[in-house]
Amino acid sequence: MIDSHCHLDLAAFDNDWLQQIEAAKAKGVTRFLVPGTTEAGWDKQLAMTQTVAEIDIAFGLHPYFLPDDAEPVLARLDARLKQSTASLVALGEIGIDASLTTPIQRQQQVFEKQLVMATQYQLPVILHHRKSHHLLIESLKRCHFQFGGVIHAFSGSLEAAKAYTDLGFCIGVGGTITYPRAQKTRQTIAQLPIQSLLLETDAPDMPMCGRQGERNAPAYLPDVCQALAELKHTSVEDIDEVTSKNYLSVFGR
Repeated sequence: MIDSHCHLDLAAFDNDWLQQIEAAKAKGVTRFLVPGTTEAGWDKQLAMTQTVAEIDIAFGLHPYFLPDDAEPVLARLDARLKQSTASLVALGEIGIDASLTTPIQRQQQVFEKQLVMATQYQLPVILHHRKSHHLLIESLKRCHFQFGGVIHAFSGSLEAAKAYTDLGFCIGVGGTITYPRAQKTRQTIAQLPIQSLLLETDAPDMPMCGRQGERNAPAYLPDVCQALAELKHTSVEDIDEVTSKNYLSVFGR
C-alpha cells in the first residue's frame, strides 16, 4: 500500500515521525507522499527524503496559507522547483477553498500560476478542494494542464469525479469512506474504476471511523484499503496492487 497524502512534516509528528513510518511499514505501507503547504516546510521535507528513501515530496502553496502578497513566495517556489526537480514527484498541495475568507479570485490566480509552473517543470499536481470543483476544473481547462495528478480527499458527485478523470487525474480516497454515513462519497467512489483511485490518509487529519478525535497516521491506511475493497467487492490485495500501480504511474516512481 502507498499513502499518497500524509503530512508527516507537520508539528503533530515532530517527536515521532520516524516511528510512525516504521509502524506503517509493519502494516504493509511501502511509500509515503508528503505534500508541501508552506514555504517554511520545504527544507524540512527535503531533509526527510534524505533520511527515509520511501518518502516522496511535493512543494506547493496551499490556499490556507496564502500571504497577502503571494508573488515573492511564488518566485521562490519557482526557484526551488528549478533547483529540486529531481527530488520532487509533484507540485502541491495547491487548490481553491471556498470556505476561506481569502477572495476566490486571488486563490484562483495563485492556483493558476502554480499550474503554469507545474507545466513548465512537467510535474503532476496535488489538488485541494472545498466547494470549488467547478473552479478547479475551469482553471485546469483554461491552463490546458496535461500532467495529471490527484484530487486529494475527494468528496462530491460522480459527474465531478469523471470530469477530473477525463482530464487525466486520479481520485484520492481517504478515511471518509470508512464512515457508513458518508453515503454520497461512498457511492461515487464505488462507481469509479479502481484504475482511477489512490489511497491516502491525510495524516494527522481526517481520522478513520472509530478513531474520531485521535491523531491520524499512515499506519491506519489499511482501514481505507479494507473499506474500498468492500465497496468494490474485491480483495484488499487487489486494491493494494492496482492503487500502487496507479501511484507509480501518476508520480513516476
